[in-house]
Amino acid sequence: MFLSPFWFNANVLAQTKNEDLVEILKSDELEIINENGVDSRRVTNGVFRHKGAMLYSNLAIQNINTNVIEAFGNVKIVQGDTVTITGDTLFYYGNTRLAIVSGNKTIMKDRKRTLTTRKIEYNMASGIANYKLPGRTVDEENILTSKEGFYNTQTKEFTYYKNVRLVNKKYTLTTDTLLYNSITKWSYFNGATKIVNKDGTVTGTRGRYNTESAESAFHNRTTVDNETYTLTADSLVVDGKSNNGQGKGNVVIVAKKDKTVLNGDQGYYWKAEGFSKIFGHAYVRNVVSEDTLYIRADTLYSYENKVDSTRKLVGHKNVFIYKSDFQGKCDSISYTSADSVIRFFQKPVLWSDQHYQMEADSITAFLVNNAINRMLLKSKSFVISEDTLVRQFNQVKGRTINAYFQKNNQLKQVLVDGNGESAYYAIDNKNKSIGLNRVECGRMNLLFQDSKVSRIAFIGKPDGRLIPPSKIKQTERELEGFNWRIKDKPTKAKTMWQEP
Repeated sequence: MFLSPFWFNANVLAQTKNEDLVEILKSDELEIINENGVDSRRVTNGVFRHKGAMLYSNLAIQNINTNVIEAFGNVKIVQGDTVTITGDTLFYYGNTRLAIVSGNKTIMKDRKRTLTTRKIEYNMASGIANYKLPGRTVDEENILTSKEGFYNTQTKEFTYYKNVRLVNKKYTLTTDTLLYNSITKWSYFNGATKIVNKDGTVTGTRGRYNTESAESAFHNRTTVDNETYTLTADSLVVDGKSNNGQGKGNVVIVAKKDKTVLNGDQGYYWKAEGFSKIFGHAYVRNVVSEDTLYIRADTLYSYENKVDSTRKLVGHKNVFIYKSDFQGKCDSISYTSADSVIRFFQKPVLWSDQHYQMEADSITAFLVNNAINRMLLKSKSFVISEDTLVRQFNQVKGRTINAYFQKNNQLKQVLVDGNGESAYYAIDNKNKSIGLNRVECGRMNLLFQDSKVSRIAFIGKPDGRLIPPSKIKQTERELEGFNWRIKDKPTKAKTMWQEP
């Protein structure tokens, strides 16, 4: 049934007094329909207004009873001066102010960004839009795509789900779930996440990232990887501009060029300086040829020489050292891969698998082809060699000692300079003990063969005596300061904090 234009005008005036009813501002053609007690309007090229928002379409059907509009063709919603939505079809529920816009290309724009998808549900009361079909959001800096998403036009917060990908000129971020605040520039992500930029890659499962400052914070197991190093930790903070990182919880820093691995409870890395610091159950593994050097300390420092890609390692306090051919303890240590020199400080003690123990105020070990070539002991130097044949200990002490080793890590020569003392067991041609030699001399040169003294030369005026086996007193078997500390020798497991 069609009604007269006069009745329509009066009805429109009456209806416009109801603020909840969508208002028609103009149209090219308007038809009033009443079917089965339902009043509706058919509007061609109409313009509607509701709660400050404008609605446009080629054709619209407005249900007066339910306050619902179905619109088709060149659909557009304009809310204030900030939000515009365009599409092919529209369902608008005036009582709840929910607009559902769909089409081959549905676009939502505000002042700084554009969302493109096939279907958008927009609650104009709350300012929240969502889409459940693949969408693409573009602003001045970023292009963000996902399968589903929400956008709060009031708080400028986006929430994206499933195959989320955020791209700008500095980096690319992929994740499962992303909350992005376009005002603060912080992105909060959850699920498998990867951030890639020109300097490297960050991978994790939960955290946040600032698109402006490039700062990121991860709260689960996370790895930073670039051409120089990898940094992995249970929680991680990374400055994307400097690429500096701070990790906590089971931290692992791997220097790729020289195969150095630092482990600990907490660690820092400064990329520009090539400097790492790690502490809390800290230890380092450094591959030397085909062997591995382990160093444990309260705090470990690593310095990279970018000119020749060599590295200096420094351990501070309560240091343990383990290598297949020697072990040690000291207060602090430094190792330089460029010259394979290890320096031990503050009363170090070193052991060899060939039954040697060395102590001094400081010791420097020189490695050649992955094996100890020479050790320099300075101040209060003491070398003990276990003679397994007579089950006793050969001993040498002095101010400075140079100890030289054969390729199989056996002691070859000991040079003593200053306040030299020695106690060694003389063996005859039949490998029988002929007595204990006790000698004091300013300078000594001892040659060893099969862990036994084979020849000795004294420079200066030696003071010595040979004590027959039957007359050796227990007090004469040991030089002053003798202390065989084999029980203190660290194992590989202890150096790696795997045993107390």
